[in-house]
Amino acid sequence: MLIYLGCSAVAAFALAVGLTVAGAPPAAVAHAAFALGAMPLIFAAMGHFVPVLTRSAGVEPAIHRLPLAMQAAGALVVAVLAGVVPGWGLHPAILVGLVATGLMLGWTFRRGRACLGKPHAGLAWYKASLACLLVALVAILAGLLWPAGYAALRLAHLHLNTLGFIGLAAVGTLHVLMPTALGMPDPQAALRLRKQLPWAVGGVAASALAGLAHWLAPVGALVLAGVVIHTLAGWVKTFGARRIIKDGAGVALFGAGLGLLTVIATGFVHGLGGMLGRPAVTGFFALFLLPLVTGALSQLLPVWRFPGPATPPRAQLRAALVRFGALRTALFLTGGGLLTAGITAGALLLAAGVALFAGVLVKGLAGARSAG
Repeated sequence: MLIYLGCSAVAAFALAVGLTVAGAPPAAVAHAAFALGAMPLIFAAMGHFVPVLTRSAGVEPAIHRLPLAMQAAGALVVAVLAGVVPGWGLHPAILVGLVATGLMLGWTFRRGRACLGKPHAGLAWYKASLACLLVALVAILAGLLWPAGYAALRLAHLHLNTLGFIGLAAVGTLHVLMPTALGMPDPQAALRLRKQLPWAVGGVAASALAGLAHWLAPVGALVLAGVVIHTLAGWVKTFGARRIIKDGAGVALFGAGLGLLTVIATGFVHGLGGMLGRPAVTGFFALFLLPLVTGALSQLLPVWRFPGPATPPRAQLRAALVRFGALRTALFLTGGGLLTAGITAGALLLAAGVALFAGVLVKGLAGARSAG
């Protein structure tokens, strides 16, 4: 299922790019990328990493199937926003999301309590991420039932989903994934995670409440920018820029951090009234999600395809997936920057980057099947 969800995320991103070019409603584009692509994959990644962070057994079958429930709910939301399904379809989709998120959150707490010794600091980021998603779903459901408060609740839903659920899960995972991708330990990772989490949660909360007090938007952006800068600087200090750039997965993950920093800067300008908020949502997908997911899949798919000890087929699949990693990252960051600036031609660069990754993905998995 992990391989299926990884491929599904790439397909969902391609759909989002296609919807952008076709002029589809921005909400449909955003949910194609977030709800249909990123959200199920993040749930699957949590199922992979939580046992690692808690030094416990693999994921149970019921929890293992939760990403599929989230994907089904995401597909229903996209269908509604694209005008294919009536608006009432949002309610069952939200309810499925609430149940699945609650089950996943409860599972992370149970695994943390059962851990021998203290769990890795990254587990707290997953708990905070899932809590943000839970509140985001409650907020949008309340907005649908209370039209007078819809605008503020929709803004809270947006920020809690992007900066909260996706952002916190991504940063928590990246502190574990970057050292793995580069084959080097990061002795400061756990300490950074513990120090950064209160600031990150505070920044997300300030951004989510900006619909009630507009001055909170730039405050939240500054706090979150500090967290991202601290992370990027720690990586450069620990691993060195040359080693990061030379690895196709590492450069994509670092590029995702730079992209997130750009998105936060855009949000800061928006909070001061200097630009509309819509480009920041587009930028989040193009500048952050695309390099993040392609970089993460370059490292994780070979492990998911060939679990257990390292083998030559796993190394061959990783070598195939990290190929053109720097070029893809450059296409995503450049295309995302153009789209954020209102230049629609940037979508063509995103399409080229997605197509490039899809090509090596199909070729690599086909070669892995014959090797397996």
